[in-house]
Amino acid sequence: MNRVKVGFFSFVEVTDPSEHHAYNEWHQFDHMPEQFQIPGVVFGERWVSTPACTAARLASAEQLAPIHYMALYLMAEPVGPTLDQFQELGARLGALGRFHRHRHSHLSGAWHFLQADAARRVLVSPEVVPWRPAKGVYVIVEEPTDPPKDKSEIDRWILDVNTAHVPAMLEVPGVVGVWSFGLSPVYRRDNWSPGRARITVTWLDDDPVTVAKSLGPVVARRWEDAPYRPLLAGPLEKVIPGEWSWFDD
Repeated sequence: MNRVKVGFFSFVEVTDPSEHHAYNEWHQFDHMPEQFQIPGVVFGERWVSTPACTAARLASAEQLAPIHYMALYLMAEPVGPTLDQFQELGARLGALGRFHRHRHSHLSGAWHFLQADAARRVLVSPEVVPWRPAKGVYVIVEEPTDPPKDKSEIDRWILDVNTAHVPAMLEVPGVVGVWSFGLSPVYRRDNWSPGRARITVTWLDDDPVTVAKSLGPVVARRWEDAPYRPLLAGPLEKVIPGEWSWFDD
């Protein structure tokens, strides 16, 4: 049983190229630490789509193509109060002037936890994969095709992902584990924008761009004649405090 019930995601573009250093300093030393005063927030991390990571993307639809960063907070029970406090804290910090203004979240909201898997080589339980040291992640965001296909076909595709595609991903060198998240109307809020997307996060303990070269062909097979299509699929590096020079001219 996984204590994590929800993953809160935010896919962010820094809209002023000169603001990356300021954005990273604010998020790492101010914004993210404040979230851990909320009892239900049990994990928080942020990753960057460096120029090399962006070039290594397998898929990058218009909606998410501009993003530079992805943040993820994992939340435990009680989920409802945790999300309320999370939203209230953001509003309070904003009112205090402690919110970075040169940013735009292209996709954000709460997704419920679906499944955790770990590669056999890493030994740790699937439930603790996010806490194992990693160099980055490979993120997949996908949505149903239009018009939506028959629900039974979607169910079969999800089963196929869980029984065939995820195990194949776990065999790729550098992959630590895979967590998947889906939507729930219970966790919607007016100012969040989850749409219809599913999100899969694959943790990596080798260079993300290197792993992406091997992982890409495996991931691509999941969309062959599938009722889902990719909005984003590619690697991101872990953000290291003070090492924020990826977008410097």
